[in-house]
Amino acid sequence: MHLYLRDAPHRALILVTSFDDESRLNRPRRALVFRAGEGAKANSQAIVEFPKKEDVDMAGMIRLTQYEVMGCLGLISVGGELFLAIVTSAAVIGNLTPNSARQEQVSKIREVAFFSLNSSTYDDLSLASNAPTSPTIGAYEMNDTYDRDPFGQQTQTAQPVYEHPCAALSKIMSSGTFYYASDGKWDISSRLQVRARRQVQHDHSTFDPRFIWNEYIVGSLMDFRSRLDSNERDELDTCHFIILAIQGHVGLHSIPLPAPPRSGGPAIATIGMISRLGWKRAGTRFNTRGVDDDGNVANFVETETLFATTDASWSYVQVRGSIPLFWEQQGLQIGGQRIQITRAQGASQPAFERHFAQLIEEYETVHIINLLGTKENEATLTSAYTAHLQTLRANGNAAVTMSNLDFHGVVRMMGHDAIPATLKSLDGVQGGLNNYGFTSVEHTDNALITPQVGVFRTNCLDCLDRTNFIQDIISKLNLEHYLRNVRREWVSSGPLWSFHRELWAENGDALSRIYAGTGALNTSFTRTGKRTFAGLLADATKSVARSYINNFQDKGKQAAIDLLLGNMNTQQQVTISDLIHDSVRDALAQRVDEYSSPHKFQIFIGTWNLNGRPPVDKLLPWLFPRADSTEPDLFVLGFQEIVPLTAQQIVQTDPEKKRMWEDYILDTLATRRDRNTDYVVLRSEQGAVGIRLDYYDSSFCFVTAHLAAGHINVEERNSDYRTIANGLSFLRGKTISSHENVIWLADTNYRINLENNEVRYLAMNDQLGVLYDADQLKLAMEAQAAFMGYDEGPILFRPTYRYDLYSDEYDSSEKQRIPAWTDRVLYRGRGLDLAAYNRAELKQSDHRPIYAIFHATARVIDVAKKNALQAQLLGDLTHTNAGQSLDEQLSKMSIKTGIARTPPPPPAPPRLPERPSRHNTLGPPEGTLTISRTASSKPSAPSPQPKDPFDSDHEHSASSSEEELYRSSLMVPIEPTPISNSTVRAWPVKLPGSRSVSETRSTPDIAPQLTSDTHTLSSSTSFERVEIPNSLKEGGLRTATEEEVHRPVSVAARASMFEAKAKEVTSPTRPINGPQAFRSVSGITKTAPPKPPKPASLSSHSSP
Repeated sequence: MHLYLRDAPHRALILVTSFDDESRLNRPRRALVFRAGEGAKANSQAIVEFPKKEDVDMAGMIRLTQYEVMGCLGLISVGGELFLAIVTSAAVIGNLTPNSARQEQVSKIREVAFFSLNSSTYDDLSLASNAPTSPTIGAYEMNDTYDRDPFGQQTQTAQPVYEHPCAALSKIMSSGTFYYASDGKWDISSRLQVRARRQVQHDHSTFDPRFIWNEYIVGSLMDFRSRLDSNERDELDTCHFIILAIQGHVGLHSIPLPAPPRSGGPAIATIGMISRLGWKRAGTRFNTRGVDDDGNVANFVETETLFATTDASWSYVQVRGSIPLFWEQQGLQIGGQRIQITRAQGASQPAFERHFAQLIEEYETVHIINLLGTKENEATLTSAYTAHLQTLRANGNAAVTMSNLDFHGVVRMMGHDAIPATLKSLDGVQGGLNNYGFTSVEHTDNALITPQVGVFRTNCLDCLDRTNFIQDIISKLNLEHYLRNVRREWVSSGPLWSFHRELWAENGDALSRIYAGTGALNTSFTRTGKRTFAGLLADATKSVARSYINNFQDKGKQAAIDLLLGNMNTQQQVTISDLIHDSVRDALAQRVDEYSSPHKFQIFIGTWNLNGRPPVDKLLPWLFPRADSTEPDLFVLGFQEIVPLTAQQIVQTDPEKKRMWEDYILDTLATRRDRNTDYVVLRSEQGAVGIRLDYYDSSFCFVTAHLAAGHINVEERNSDYRTIANGLSFLRGKTISSHENVIWLADTNYRINLENNEVRYLAMNDQLGVLYDADQLKLAMEAQAAFMGYDEGPILFRPTYRYDLYSDEYDSSEKQRIPAWTDRVLYRGRGLDLAAYNRAELKQSDHRPIYAIFHATARVIDVAKKNALQAQLLGDLTHTNAGQSLDEQLSKMSIKTGIARTPPPPPAPPRLPERPSRHNTLGPPEGTLTISRTASSKPSAPSPQPKDPFDSDHEHSASSSEEELYRSSLMVPIEPTPISNSTVRAWPVKLPGSRSVSETRSTPDIAPQLTSDTHTLSSSTSFERVEIPNSLKEGGLRTATEEEVHRPVSVAARASMFEAKAKEVTSPTRPINGPQAFRSVSGITKTAPPKPPKPASLSSHSSP
C-alpha cells in the first residue's frame, strides 16, 4: 500500500492499496482517508473515511514514501497536533507453521514514521517519491536541500527545522522489538492453545488486550471499524490497513531432523519463540517495579516456545513478572540499591490476590519459582512474598504454590551446571512438569489434542538474567518430554538443542534491552553451555552500562512509553468523528433512563489536619457521628500534616506515621457496634492528591490538599486551587473535571476578614452569619476566583482552627491566630445530595475534624438494553427511502443539525446579584419565608397571528443570515421558571443585634429568612430537607417589619420552628406534578427547565 498527501481543499493523508496488493494478494481496491477535525477539536478528533479507490481523486497528490508502507498503527495527539503512525519498513521473520494450511507469518517493525494531519511543519518531503523541485508546493516552503538529481537520488540530507514531537515515539517503535502478523489473518497476541480453541476464522477485533502495545492509539480506529457493516469490515481487514503490534521478541529457525529412509530426505521442523511483553504496567527498570492496584506487574512477559512439524504443532507457555507487591528501588543510592516496601500487607493483599486471580483465570494453575537470594534486600521481599501467599492460600485458594531457589547461592557453591539438577529436585517444579502438560494441535483440522493446564511463574529481582536461565531449562525439559512421545530419536538431535539455546539467549538479550537497556547476563552460558572468562568480562561491562542507562537515560524513555500508552497527565485520546454515531451517542445520553437504573448509597467524607500528632482520641465520634444512622458504603478520609512540617520531614518522609494512622482507623472500624461490613484501604499520598473510582457506571473523584497558609495569602490559595484543578490528573488523560461527581476535602486555609477579638467574640456567641459573610473562601467563590461550580453545605459549626491542644479555647499562644473555617468540604455533581455537614469534638490537634455525609446516586447500565437501543437508533438513522442513497440521507441530517440536534440551551433561572449567605442577618416573623422580588411576572403573550402553511415552525431557517439569527434570538422572551414541588434547606443561625444588614452585605433577590426564640448552638446541630408550604408557594409571603428584623434568634430554634410551621400548613392531599426539581446554589430547590427537544429523526423514539 502507499501513503499519499492531499493538501487542498483540506489537508488529508490517504492510505491506498497498491497494484501489487490488488494483483498478487487479491486485496480490494480501497482507500482509508484521514483528516483532522475542525475548530476546537482539531487536535483531538479525526475524520476517517473508507471509500473505494476509484472514488478518490488522486490528482495533485504527493506520495510521502519511496517504498510501500506496511499499514497504520493508530492516531495520537501530541503537541497540539494529530499524528498518523505509519509502519514504513518491516522485515519478515518467517512462518511459524510452514507445513500447515494455516499460515502464521510474523514481521518485525523496523521503522515507524508519524505524519501530521494538521500542518506541514513536520513534513519530510525528502522521503517522497514524487516531490516536485519547485520552491513552493501549496503550503510547503521547499529549499535546495530537497532538490533531487535526475536519477531520483537525494543529493543532500535535509535537516529538519523543528524537532519532531514524536521523535521519541518513533525511536522506541523503530527499535526492532515490535512485531505483527504479516497478513493479519491470525492473532499474534494470543498463544496457540487459545487460537486453536476458537475454531473460527480470525476476527481482527479478537485479541489479547494484555499484549497489544498500540491499543491506546489504535482504539479509535477499532471503534471506527466496528461501525462498518460486515462487508466493509471484511474488506478493511483484507486490505490490512490497521496493524496490531506486540512488543517483546520473536525468533524462528528451520531444522533438519532424522527421518525414516523411505521418506527420501530429512524431516524439516520449525522451532520458534514468541515473548509477549505486557503493557499495562510498562516502563524501565527503576521506574516501574512491583504491582499496581489492578494486579498488573512490571516486566510481565508471556513466553511461548513452539515446535512444528508436518503433522502437528507443540507449544509450551511460561510467564515472568515482578514480585506482585508494592515496592520500589532507587537506581542511584549510597551504600547500595535499597529496596523499600511501600505498603503494608493489609493494603497490598487485594492487589496481590487480584494478580493471581487473573493468572488462574488465564492459565488455571500457577506455580511460583522464586529465585531471590538470602541477602538483606532480597530476603525482605521473599519474606513479604511468602506472607502474602500464605494469606491467599488461607482464604481457600490452593491453585497457587511456590518453590524458593537461591540461584546465586547455588552458583557460588556448585556453579551454573548444578542449577538444572537442583531445579528438578524441587517438589513443586517436578509436580508441575508432570501435571501441567503442554499444548499440541493437529494441522489437518486445527484440532486441539492436548491442552496446557498450568504455568510456571518465574521471578528474580528484575526478572531478566536468572529468570531467563531457569525458563530455558524448563522449556527444554518439557520439549524433551514431548519428543519422547512422538519421535524419540529427535531427543538426541544436536542442531535442535543448539537452536533452542540460541533462541533463549536472543530472548534474554531482547527483553533485557527493553527493560534495562543492555543485553542479558549469563547469555554466553545459555548459548554455549560453558562459563568463560570472556563471558564474565561481558557481564561486567553490561552491569556498568545498565547502571549508567538506568540512572541517566531511562527517564526520557519512560516518558515516551507513557506517551505511547496514554498515561501522560494532559493526554487526550483521539476520537473519530462520525455524524451517524455522534447522533446516536447524543440520543443515548438523552434516554439514559431507558437502559439504566439508579443505585443509592452513602458516602462519609472527613478531613482533619493532624498537626503531626499521633492517634490518641477515639475516632468513633467522628466516623460515626449519628448512632442511629445507616453505615456508610464508602469512607473517604483526607489528612494533612500526618508528620510535622519540618525541613527534615519534607526531605525524608516517614511512612511509619502513615501506617500507624491506617491501622488505627481500621481498628476503629472493626470495633464499631453492629459491624457487618469490612472496609479496604485505598490511599494516595504526598501533596495535593486525588483518588478516582467508578462506582457501578458513575465516576467519582476525591481530592484532598493543604493550600497556602497565612492570613493575607488569599491569592496564593486561589493559585494553589487552580494549579491542582488544572494539573492533577490520572491515567488515560482523566482529570478532576472529567468526573461526574467531585468532592474536595481539604485544609483550604482560607481565613476570616475580621479583627481577631471580633472573630473570637462572634464565634463564642455563635454569631456565625457575620463570620461567614467575611469568609475568604465564600468571597473567592463569589468572585469566581476559586472553586467555580462547586457548592458547600451551610456552616452550622464554629471555626475549626486554631485551638489549644486538648482545649476548647482558641489559640492563646503569642501569635494569637485568628480563628477560621480552614477545613472544608466542597462538592459538585448531580449524584450527590448532602445530608449532614458538621465538625467532631476531637481535641488532640489544633484543628477540629469535620465531616460530611452524602446520599449518592450511581447509574447502573443494562448493557443489553443499551446495545439494543443503540442498534435501533442506528437503524433508524441509516434507513433510506427508495431511490435515496446514504450520502443524501447524511446530507439532510447535516442540514438539520443546526435546528434539530443542537437546540439553544434552555433559559437559565435569574442570577442572584451575589451568592446568598447561608446565615442571614434579617429575620421575619416565625414560620414565614420572605422573598424580595425585582422581576416582573411572565409577560403577556402577543395575540396569535394567522399561520402561513408554508412557514417553518422555527422563526428562522437554515438559510437565515447571522444578523437575522441574532435578532431573532433577542426577540425570544425569557420565561421565569415556576416553582413546583419546591424544597428548601433550613439554614438556622443566630444573628447579632449589633450589626445591620447594610453593614455586611446587600440583600439578594431571593433569600430565605427564619426566626425563632433564643437558644444556644449545639455542635450536633444538623439540617434537614423541608417542604415549602403550598400556601407560601401560592403567594402567602410577606416582608419583615423593621423591629422583627433585629430579633435575636438561635440556630437550633430556627430549624425546628420552621420545620414545625411547614408541617402545619402543608397540604398532604395536594398532588405533586411538574418537572423534576433540582437544588440551586442558594439552597432552594427549583424546577428543572424542560429538556431540549429530541432530533427530528429520532422523535419516534422519545422517552415516555
